[in-house]
Amino acid sequence: MNTATDVLFISHGGGPMPLLGDPGHREMVARLTEIAGNLRKPSAILVISAHWEASVPTITSGANPSLNYDYSGFPPEAYKIEYPCPAEPELARQVYQVLGQAGIPARLDDQRGFDHGLFVPLKLMYPAADIPCVQLSLVNSLDASTHLAIGQALQALDYDNLLVIGSGFSFHNMRAFFAEQTPDIQLRNQAFENWLEQTCCDTSLSESERAERLAHWERAPHARFCHPREEHLLPLHVCYGLASKPSDTHITARILGKQSGMFYWRC
Repeated sequence: MNTATDVLFISHGGGPMPLLGDPGHREMVARLTEIAGNLRKPSAILVISAHWEASVPTITSGANPSLNYDYSGFPPEAYKIEYPCPAEPELARQVYQVLGQAGIPARLDDQRGFDHGLFVPLKLMYPAADIPCVQLSLVNSLDASTHLAIGQALQALDYDNLLVIGSGFSFHNMRAFFAEQTPDIQLRNQAFENWLEQTCCDTSLSESERAERLAHWERAPHARFCHPREEHLLPLHVCYGLASKPSDTHITARILGKQSGMFYWRC
């Protein structure tokens, strides 16, 4: 990276619920608001969303992306949310180029809109919707090492005052969110969160050790309980691949009764 970049992995909550006043998201809303207040205002935002998977990394490149209300079963106001942020075709082009230069085939998509992995947290963090945004997909293989490599390729971006957000969730077992909150579930949730904090923040780990732990995240305590499917964890891998150093700040919030983590790097 040739210019200063802020890198942030967030736990983005359940669908549009953070914007609908759900009490289970109060801590998350407070944390995201605080984080945005502590960051310099970015010139543009690149979001890696857990809610978009493609055969190759794909980048939104349209001039006026719409919103994808990619959730169901919510009240009518959830489908009237607006977030009219501008796009940033130059950033999209750069992302496409640096991935290609790293030997990672990629694709530009000028039709796809922004999903709720982007517009829900950004409406909380930057409600004026005046910062240009680009969204980057996951790869549908869901291979951890692939997403670490995507992050490493993004180190070549030359874009001043960029904010990169990995929008996922450090705990994403849908059944457990709505099950009885037993001590066993809480212990498994906390054990994985502790492992994740140590992995991302422990300065005694070498970067090769840190990358190895993330590449084999399923070996962590209760990993597959916390992530039956890993799409909500992989935005973290892209963030770490980009930063390739210990996280500067670990932020926690209780979301839908589960301990959840967020990580920030200044690069």
